[in-house]
Amino acid sequence: MNWRRYFWPVVGIAAVIFSLLLLWHELRGISLDDVWDGISAISARGWILAAVSAVIAYASLAGYDHIALLHIGKRVSWLFVTLCSFTTYALSHNIGGSVFSGAVIRYRAYGTRGLSGQDVGVLVAVCWITFVLSMIFISGLVLVFEPEILDRFSGLAHHGLSEAAGIAMLLLVAAYIFGSWLHLRPLKIASFQLHYPALPIVARQLLIGPIELLAAAAIIFFALPETHNPGYFVVLGVFLVSFSIAQISHAPGGLGVFEVVFLAGLSDMDRVGVLAALLVFRLFYLIIPLFLGLGIVLFFERSQFSRTES
Repeated sequence: MNWRRYFWPVVGIAAVIFSLLLLWHELRGISLDDVWDGISAISARGWILAAVSAVIAYASLAGYDHIALLHIGKRVSWLFVTLCSFTTYALSHNIGGSVFSGAVIRYRAYGTRGLSGQDVGVLVAVCWITFVLSMIFISGLVLVFEPEILDRFSGLAHHGLSEAAGIAMLLLVAAYIFGSWLHLRPLKIASFQLHYPALPIVARQLLIGPIELLAAAAIIFFALPETHNPGYFVVLGVFLVSFSIAQISHAPGGLGVFEVVFLAGLSDMDRVGVLAALLVFRLFYLIIPLFLGLGIVLFFERSQFSRTES
């Protein structure tokens, strides 16, 4: 038995179990009727804006693949790329280990459009870099302009440290841009080569990636109650921390982990209202895309089977 094959799945399952126990402890005394009342309290405007934010988020995720294909110089139809990207993220967000699960889905899809294994590897790497770069960029801005965001999790004032960390993140982004301007040599690992993105690609990364994160956080913001609402920028900061920890945990869909961290970050708000907003986020960002993605996969595989038979 190769233990490495089971290590991260075990870590993910353990994270889910531990987080669900913490979540159960956090939500003791809250009934299903309370949660339903919290969901019912969300205005029609909140539902509509949350749904629109989810559409913008997934449209931006499709931009990740378009940027990567532009980088490697491959032309694939706009509709195919958009559907492939949507399906990839809809499934990988729920499965966990988005880099690896997304690579499998993309290899299956883009292989039918003439992309080699190395092409898909570069595409996955560029998409991952776009996400990480966007997280660093937006997190840096939040820490600089809202340094007390970390106080919500630690209970201690770290304003100077937060601002320093934010500036360091923004300098890292600036260094990435400078590296593109210098035309640095490609990264080589055996036969695999990853060329440094050109400045026009970097500009697209710093535009499309942040839009996805801003829109994803907006889903929760528009579903939150107005009472004691700290404002979008704080909600964005709490979202970035929660989403990052959920990703690190390798828990499928960040189940339990995301909720526990988010509730801790907005502990001054009504727990029922926050939980209702998080359920709306799961509905629009995870559950509905999952079912749509599965439908696209079934349609794609059926079309490939029909083509093979003919």
